[in-house]
Amino acid sequence: MSSTTFAFVYLASQSPRRRELLQQLGVKCELLLPLPDEDAEALEAELPGEAADAYVLRVCAAKAQAAYARRVKGEHAPSPILVADTTVTLDGAIMGKPDDAAHAVAMLERLSGRDHEVLTALAVVDSEGGMLQPVLSRSLVRFAAVDRAALQRYAATGEPLGKAGAYGVQGRAAAFIERIEGSYSGIMGLPLFETAALLRVARVDF
Repeated sequence: MSSTTFAFVYLASQSPRRRELLQQLGVKCELLLPLPDEDAEALEAELPGEAADAYVLRVCAAKAQAAYARRVKGEHAPSPILVADTTVTLDGAIMGKPDDAAHAVAMLERLSGRDHEVLTALAVVDSEGGMLQPVLSRSLVRFAAVDRAALQRYAATGEPLGKAGAYGVQGRAAAFIERIEGSYSGIMGLPLFETAALLRVARVDF
């Protein structure tokens, strides 16, 4: 790895929450998003019998490799690339993103009154294309028992769409959450302690 320090990191994520969390750390970032000819969703396809932790680490690493190829193809200035991927798992099953409001309600009904895990994997590709050892943040979330009408009202806001497990911890769903064990920022999609540690290894200046 180069001994050079870097003034910013590329963030290969469309999530505004991840950008905000990096800003909280004082990390400058530039977006490095999938190009129109890239099939980003194909990277998120589950393999038969794949465990949730193995899935999220594999997807994160695949997205990191794709992001590095994108950086090289676009002739962007060398700098480390940060990639994160979050999934929700209940009873060992991976819960992805809802297709629509009705699907979101069905997913949230499964979480109601239960504990579930939120897994966020992190990967950093250094400026020379080497990948640091990916990191996994694991948090436990307890949902209160929530009636269907309340879940329907929540789904109608549109907030669950595009979110693993059909909710955002930093939004209105906070009213459903009794208890959290682990990393609040990890549940949001970017565990700050682990992120800071990886970026220091990658020699990002912040």
